[in-house]
Amino acid sequence: MVELVDTRDLKSLGQKWLYGFESRSRHNNLKHFYMMHKKLILTLSACSLVIFTSCSKLGALSADNFTVTPNPLETVGGEVPNTINGTFPEKYMKKNAVVTVIPELRYGNGKTQQGTTATFQGEKVMGNNQTISYRMGGHYTMKSNFIYDDPEMQKCDMYLTFKASLGKKSVTIPAVKVARGLITTGELYKKTLMNAGACIAPDSFERIKAQKQEANVKFLINQANLRKSELKNNSVKEFVQMLKKINADREGLNLKNVEVAAYASPDGGYSFNDKLANKRQDVSESYVKNQLKRQKISTDVDAHYTAQDWDGFQKLVQASNIQDKDVILRVLSMYKDPEEREKQIRNMSEGFRELADGILPELRRSRLIINYETVGRSDDQIKAQYAADPTKLSVEELLYAASLENNANKKEDIYKTTAKLYDKDYRAYNNLAALAFNAGDETTAKRYLSEALSKNNKAPEANANLGLIALKNGKIKDAENYLAEAIDANGFGEALGNLNIAKGNYAQAVENFKNSSSNSAALAQLLNKDYAAATSTLDHIKNPDALTSYLHAIVAARQNNKSAAQSYLKEALQKDPSLAEYATNDLEFANVK
Repeated sequence: MVELVDTRDLKSLGQKWLYGFESRSRHNNLKHFYMMHKKLILTLSACSLVIFTSCSKLGALSADNFTVTPNPLETVGGEVPNTINGTFPEKYMKKNAVVTVIPELRYGNGKTQQGTTATFQGEKVMGNNQTISYRMGGHYTMKSNFIYDDPEMQKCDMYLTFKASLGKKSVTIPAVKVARGLITTGELYKKTLMNAGACIAPDSFERIKAQKQEANVKFLINQANLRKSELKNNSVKEFVQMLKKINADREGLNLKNVEVAAYASPDGGYSFNDKLANKRQDVSESYVKNQLKRQKISTDVDAHYTAQDWDGFQKLVQASNIQDKDVILRVLSMYKDPEEREKQIRNMSEGFRELADGILPELRRSRLIINYETVGRSDDQIKAQYAADPTKLSVEELLYAASLENNANKKEDIYKTTAKLYDKDYRAYNNLAALAFNAGDETTAKRYLSEALSKNNKAPEANANLGLIALKNGKIKDAENYLAEAIDANGFGEALGNLNIAKGNYAQAVENFKNSSSNSAALAQLLNKDYAAATSTLDHIKNPDALTSYLHAIVAARQNNKSAAQSYLKEALQKDPSLAEYATNDLEFANVK
């Protein structure tokens, strides 16, 4: 800094100047000197003020000193992350200066939100912040973040404001505008949820269902004759009765074949058991064919036998409480040769006695199996029965009937009927909630979900739908808690995909939506920058809506296809004019509109 001159020194200098020029008039010279003296003092005072002021300020920074990435800003997982690369020019950061950079988002009518700050210091400041050289200046990188919690943030500006001091004195640095606007495409999942649809609790209706009717006939040791007592046991009676039903009702029961499986227990030599099991097969097959003839049923009989039933032996031992159970199972795993197995087991005298009394007799048997199908009502028959008298339909048939309807009002009517007839089943209540959610009626949806959970507090679809409602309202943590109870829900993959979009996990969301064609699936692909996949998904959506067209427009705009973007955007606004305000501020179309 320039040092100020003492006026007394100036006066002395003036006197010397005066006496050195005696040829001039003393009076005039003295008057002229004092005028020069006054001007010199004023000039030096002004210079000292300028120099002192420049030492007491840091001055303004330019937008050229900063780069923000991304610009415009973009939402990710409900937040607005950004990276600021800044430069302090040469001879800017005074050695005793401290400067805090404060990112600030300005939007709406005077609303502001501060992001993550960073502090820098001059070379003589004792502190832990990044030091910036006065002579050289310096570059820095800082990461900041804002919370996306207001739709008005879509139209915003990002500023850097500063808190600065030189020593103990605060100084002012003007704010600098560094970014404009916010892309909120990552938040569109709140709208696309409606197209993906809530989770429907499924029916288990099967028009054609595979069934079995099995009878067991036991034999005495080393014998193959069918005893009358065995042919009168309940399983054989039910076997014969089923053959009669099949014969009487060809439309409702469809016989596939009858299977005969004969066995010998694993004790004794293989050769003997092979012949014994074969004889048991023959007598059992003969009995079955005789019963088919009596009922006038023509079908294939698949007969076969197992000489030594080690598999059955192992299962029975595993399920038993015999003393040497673990030792026997270990022998079975160690020895594969049948004779060696039997030898080792027989060596356990006490264990073998238990086997001989409780296990082996159960393996001397034949299994008689009827393989058939039950054939239920056709779609038209179910619809006709519902119209005539829905009380004659099972809960599965009613839930299936609802799935046959495309009209939401007709679905609702069927679900209400189902809830009335089968009020202990949560599924109809859940599905009524799903219809309400898809129609945008959250209040009604919550009421039905409460009913569903009162029937089954672990109902997976009901918990999943509560998670979707939470997601639609931006409550990510609540959604996570609900979906943790919904792993087995029908449609869980889509619900989880929407959660991952909300959290900014776009690649994982794409995986969750695998083989799904919905707006949400396309949004995940778009945000993951797989535009070809997003286009394909949007093209295959069964019931495209305004958001389908809107997402098409974004994909086209990102690929710089302005004509297609304009066409799809126009189509979207025609379908849903309420999107107009959002589209007006949407920077996805900055180069289109």
